[in-house]
Amino acid sequence: MLTLEERIEKLLSKTEALVLLTNKANGYWNLVKFAFNIPLVLTSSAMCIINSISEDANEVKIPNIVVNAVSVLIISLNNSIKANEKCDLFKRLGQQLLLLTGKIENDDIIDESEFKLLAMTYENLVNDIPFEEIPNRYKIAVVESFKDRHLPLQINGCSGNNKYHNSAKHSSRAEIVISNNNNIV
Repeated sequence: MLTLEERIEKLLSKTEALVLLTNKANGYWNLVKFAFNIPLVLTSSAMCIINSISEDANEVKIPNIVVNAVSVLIISLNNSIKANEKCDLFKRLGQQLLLLTGKIENDDIIDESEFKLLAMTYENLVNDIPFEEIPNRYKIAVVESFKDRHLPLQINGCSGNNKYHNSAKHSSRAEIVISNNNNIV
């Protein structure tokens, strides 16, 4: 059984790993959002230029239809992917995890009941994270950054990034099973 200090350190490590992961996911979805906005700006500019060039509306009818169709397609794809919502979600979750990390680090004395509250907050935040929306390369990068530290199961075992624990002392039966399964060739 782990001591309270060891459990606090484990929770802190997992929370810090998720802060890094959600920040990377936020950056990724922000880039996707930006990638959809650039073509919209270009199509709007093209439509403005096309309409200002000609005095006769019939001459620019077909180019206007094409540019409008491209704009609608881009907007439809953007709405389907929901990059804006995902970007906002990962930003919010990253901020909440950072606040939790600060609480864990800055509290001088954490008793058993406060630890349970912090652990429940952590679990609630983890349940809100859509791990399937995070590219695997970011999960692997976090695993590499936290080589000798505890990681959440969602980015260590479940996503195929199984990190081998070198320590002989395992903190739970689940880690023993995961470690033993990783050693099978």
